[in-house]
Amino acid sequence: MRNITLFVNTLCMTALVALAATPAPAATPAPATAPPTATAPIAIRAGRLIDVVSGRTLTDQVILIRGAKIEAVGADVRIPPGAQVVDLSDMTVLPGLVDCHTHLADLANAEPLDLLRKTAAQTAYEAIPNARVTLLAGFTTVRDVGVYRAFNDVAMRDAIAKGIIIGPRMYVAGAYITISQGAGAMTGLSPDVQLPWDMQFGVANSPWEVRQKIRELAHRGADHIKVLSTGAVLTHGSNPKSIEFTPEELRAAVEEAANFGLRVAAHAHAAEGIKNAIRAGVASVEHATLIDDEGIALAKQHGTYLDMDIYDEECIQSAADTPADFLKHDQDLGEIQRRNFAKAVRAGVKMTFGTDAGVCPHGINARQFAYMVKYGMTPMQAIQSATVNAADLIGHSELFGTISAGKSADIVAVKGDPLTDIRILEHVDFVMKEGAIYKLDILPPQKGEGIPSAGVRCPERKRIFRAELMSRSCATPHSAHTQLLIPSSATPFGPVLAWQDEQSRVENDSFTSSYQAPCAVAL
Repeated sequence: MRNITLFVNTLCMTALVALAATPAPAATPAPATAPPTATAPIAIRAGRLIDVVSGRTLTDQVILIRGAKIEAVGADVRIPPGAQVVDLSDMTVLPGLVDCHTHLADLANAEPLDLLRKTAAQTAYEAIPNARVTLLAGFTTVRDVGVYRAFNDVAMRDAIAKGIIIGPRMYVAGAYITISQGAGAMTGLSPDVQLPWDMQFGVANSPWEVRQKIRELAHRGADHIKVLSTGAVLTHGSNPKSIEFTPEELRAAVEEAANFGLRVAAHAHAAEGIKNAIRAGVASVEHATLIDDEGIALAKQHGTYLDMDIYDEECIQSAADTPADFLKHDQDLGEIQRRNFAKAVRAGVKMTFGTDAGVCPHGINARQFAYMVKYGMTPMQAIQSATVNAADLIGHSELFGTISAGKSADIVAVKGDPLTDIRILEHVDFVMKEGAIYKLDILPPQKGEGIPSAGVRCPERKRIFRAELMSRSCATPHSAHTQLLIPSSATPFGPVLAWQDEQSRVENDSFTSSYQAPCAVAL
């Protein structure tokens, strides 16, 4: 399969409108003195809408969006004149998904030492597709929890926010904070090899060194702090059952982070390391693999989130290039972690959705939902872990996590009902982030029919519009076939997207691109 990325450098798409059999005439230019018109609101018709707060599915809802925000939601919401309508009446609509444990700014490689073969710039460029495929999979926000090259994640977050690349909203750690030769460190080298500064930035070996690193991370733009309380599976010379940071160092991390308004996520596999982190006051424990009954009780008592990556075991074991010592570290841990996940669910511990994306390929994050349901969650609980719970953990429930008035217009939709079959979330058909549509995968009209109405708002700051074209095989000429939407003629509402088959071409003042129309469209 072939992925083709089309960057339309000067078109700001503001509408998808129904086309007649002949092309629409060009709109008459407005007088030079005319004031700019406000962006038209978007109204989404949702056949089914999952209310993650009440745990209910609502029917026949209208979501009214102005700019990047949701203005109103309800069955009786009036669609104002001139609004652009996105008809998702046959779909299930839910909040944009959130993955609380990703590594987008790193390369997905089973051998960390391979990073030494690449410059920091090369690593940053090669990581860009990780952000794109994650957004198009329906994950509009991620909590990125560490990077081998310090601050590559800050750079990626900022590039997305500025519209330079497309990707989810990112909250980033800046670097791992770990002990010398500890979990997450670049280990396995000869002692006479000197690492570059960015591969050893977060090393700290006392409470005061921990505080010093957190002060620098806060200054350089970290959104949260990631500490490694125990050894790791995917670090050379490590032991996931070992205790690394002391309770004093963990308390220093939580206290110093709080001074800057930051929360702490603690990597921990070993039971005692998990409990040390919970007692220190971390916001979440990542992995929580060997958590025992006391640890589960402590997590519930302290309100600590468990962010357990119960899907990636298969990826570690099946990858052809997984180092032998990593396989040894991982032996038997996967099944133990899943049993402990089930115990934590039954105990009512707060849980979030975190995949450790990068261990498994980016863009398949949603496969973990099926495992969460298999090991004890209801489908609604699994969805809540990736929406309302995730927003609470990150500390921005006012911004995302639910479809409600005043929040960011982060919305996804799927064909079918994920409460009946959670695996439907592995195939998201519609993605909107901050009021801009990035993916719209629908069946095309029959010959002679118009296009279903769908509005596309240019993102904030008049960013250039990005049409992401994804190639898929066509099973039949029409079933499972979505033709390509490309910029066509102008209308009073702005440019339109027209259905095109075969060879298509887009031209404007500064950009020309020829490409074959693929079978799916992602906007």
